[in-house]
Amino acid sequence: MEFLEFLGNRADDLLEMGLAHAAIVGAAVLIATVIGVALGIATYRTERPREFVLAITGTFLTIPSFALFILLLGPLGLGWPPVLFALVMYGLLPVVRNTITGLREVDPAVIESAQGMGLNRRQRLLRIELPLAWPVVITGVRVTTLVLLGIAAIGAVVNGPGYGEMIFTGLARVGTPVAVNMVLAGTLGVIVLAVLFDLIFYTVQRLTTSRGIR
Repeated sequence: MEFLEFLGNRADDLLEMGLAHAAIVGAAVLIATVIGVALGIATYRTERPREFVLAITGTFLTIPSFALFILLLGPLGLGWPPVLFALVMYGLLPVVRNTITGLREVDPAVIESAQGMGLNRRQRLLRIELPLAWPVVITGVRVTTLVLLGIAAIGAVVNGPGYGEMIFTGLARVGTPVAVNMVLAGTLGVIVLAVLFDLIFYTVQRLTTSRGIR
């Protein structure tokens, strides 16, 4: 009951933080998707570039997020710039990997048939390969989004936007009556956003994938 009262009293703050959290994650996912799909398209046919790109983007995920935010303070300062930059870094691997996987799983016979119909490489990619690989690609984008929603909360350590502010404030007040409510409210906000984003991407996937390959 006390927690529900806290949510009611801080509803405006929670809504504002939720919008900021969704905005920074949405921007990072958009940038990571553009870069990741481009890297996947550029490297899926050749082994060494493909392995190099996957190794580099995989290395990004091994960097502790707390440490990365602190390291970015020098060149990017406080606020959303270091958070956005870090989130894009962390979001690349699932998009790149799924783009490469999806394109490489396209049936060679289908590609040969398209080639026999006179389609050039660009036309085959845009009309045949990418549409067939799309369900796998968007799954990577969904995974990226869910990962970034959690990492974005840690961005509060550099004054980043979102529910991390509520969580870190609560952690700083451990021992006080309001501490648990603040941490729980911030965590619950991230979970709600995760559910909403996942529903959005599920809907987008259904609407943009032809019935024959669902």
